[in-house]
Amino acid sequence: MRASIPRRPIADPKAARAAAVLFLVLAAACRRTPPPSPDAVARIGGAGGVEIRYPQFRAYVAEAVGESEGLLASAVLSELFDQFLDERLLARLASDRGLDGGSEAPGRQGIDALLEREVEAPKPAEIAAYYRAHAAEFARPERVHLRQILVDTRSEAERAESEIAGGLDFAAVARRRSRDPSAERGGDQGELAASDLPAAFSEVIFALKPGQASGIVPADYGFHIFEVVERLPAETVPLERAAGDISRRLRRERADRRLRELVKEARGRYNVEIYAHNLPFEYQGAYRAPKAARP
Repeated sequence: MRASIPRRPIADPKAARAAAVLFLVLAAACRRTPPPSPDAVARIGGAGGVEIRYPQFRAYVAEAVGESEGLLASAVLSELFDQFLDERLLARLASDRGLDGGSEAPGRQGIDALLEREVEAPKPAEIAAYYRAHAAEFARPERVHLRQILVDTRSEAERAESEIAGGLDFAAVARRRSRDPSAERGGDQGELAASDLPAAFSEVIFALKPGQASGIVPADYGFHIFEVVERLPAETVPLERAAGDISRRLRRERADRRLRELVKEARGRYNVEIYAHNLPFEYQGAYRAPKAARP
């Protein structure tokens, strides 16, 4: 007599489906993002990501604009919040590419290192081509290197004028008597062309010789005394002198373009969840969740 092979009982299809659903629920629970902290405003990277807290954004605002976030409109704060998150994403992208910085220790170091690697320095031929194409930018009119003293009353101006006429250094008198913000620099105004000055002032100033001080020049807000330190003739800045500025300008333009590309890449690569209810303003930025379409 041949032995019979025992058969496995046939599972109840409904029970099997219920078990499968239960397994999926348990698996999803294991992957579920933990609830946010009371002051969390965003999370980067899902369940295993980094939580961003409101005090971090508040410090960013204070550093970026020097004002309390309570003084800024929601639209401005939303733009700053987007920039803040963009920097976090870029820092994480830099970290993932083996550069310093990252989501755990945000800062400019990693981003700067990323751009340094991603952005090529302009070649000499590119610099020369820019110089030729923008020749008017390197034309300089006649200029003067100027100092000034500004005081409130004519009597103060007369005392300053008397001290200068007596042989005291113009810069020393400016530091002691002028109320202009340049006083601590001895009244130094830098290099100025006639077009940079009011017509009444430029006529007086451009009539002075190097080392010569003007008389008292009245204005609606006080009294001036000017000194021409040096006269500089009209010129075209040669390529050799302009090359450094051109190189920095071209590299900055390239860096700005590449930065926008990297932000777009990082936004697509890292999941960002916003906890708008923890923001003390109406968030209107780019990281908002899209609204569900109406049926």
